[in-house]
Amino acid sequence: MNYTKWLLGLVIAAVMAGLPLQAQTPFVAATAPALASPDASTTGTDPSDTILTIKKRVDEVNVLFIATDHHGKFVRNLTQGDFTILDDHKPPQAIVNFRRETDLPIELGLLVDTSGSVHSRFDFEQEAAVSFLQHTLRVNFDKAFVMGFSSHSLVTQDFTDSVRLLETGVRNLHNGGGTALYDAIYRACREKLSKDRSDHPVRRAIIVVSDGEDNQSEVSRAVAIEMAQRAEVIVYAISTDDSGLILRGDKALQQLADATGGRAFFPFKMKDIKNSFAAIEDELRSQYVVSYRPADFDADGRYRSIEITALKKDLQVRARKGYYAPRQ
Repeated sequence: MNYTKWLLGLVIAAVMAGLPLQAQTPFVAATAPALASPDASTTGTDPSDTILTIKKRVDEVNVLFIATDHHGKFVRNLTQGDFTILDDHKPPQAIVNFRRETDLPIELGLLVDTSGSVHSRFDFEQEAAVSFLQHTLRVNFDKAFVMGFSSHSLVTQDFTDSVRLLETGVRNLHNGGGTALYDAIYRACREKLSKDRSDHPVRRAIIVVSDGEDNQSEVSRAVAIEMAQRAEVIVYAISTDDSGLILRGDKALQQLADATGGRAFFPFKMKDIKNSFAAIEDELRSQYVVSYRPADFDADGRYRSIEITALKKDLQVRARKGYYAPRQ
């Protein structure tokens, strides 16, 4: 008790004498800005005195996109000034970076429909998928996994950069059963391709080989698209429908691709399946990336639309339609 009184007296004396008292502040005041640049908390201070360091901006958006001419050919020599960008219908507060992106590591999911409805083309699709992986995957740089789906999804080969293992995973797929396409996309994005699982910039993509006729999924198409957008995954779809007609499943595949900035292919002949895989390989090496800070940004979890438009009228831009702001 005497010690406590002595210590209290010492503190009071120090205050009256105007001596500084040092204390660690565990929480930032409510008037501090919610968003700060990575070095905002350390500018002009000693690192040991830093109260809070924000290592990653939550208000910086990265968008991969491609530009094509009226013949559908990729245009690879454009600059930031060739595009207008709207986020939530407003120009960004600032463009942080703009560049052509050809060398980002790829994290790829190959999702193959193994339901009974794709039986007639199944063997050829397996061969085309293996050929694609052989041409696309770079050892010690890219990685992929193989998932088959019918009524349920099954990963036959987890993430690896070994084409040999991936080929075995493709050949271990066996067809039969119903189709739970949306469940497979949801699971692949959430469990395998979530952006929170990667500590470095990567290009995340899914290639779906299916007729798009979902009849078994527990989640809806909208929920599958939302999960892909949250994971920032581009969906490419190769239709297995060889009827020559545009069926309901084809429309579903188109919507999945459009919402995520991908592309849907509808090969009528067997050989066109390989051409579809080749086009995806080319596209993965022909993208631009823009990083920007949105205007009027709130970390409220709300969906925000993205519109990227080329100033030249004969150019078309393909990018994901939007994203979900993080919650802070």
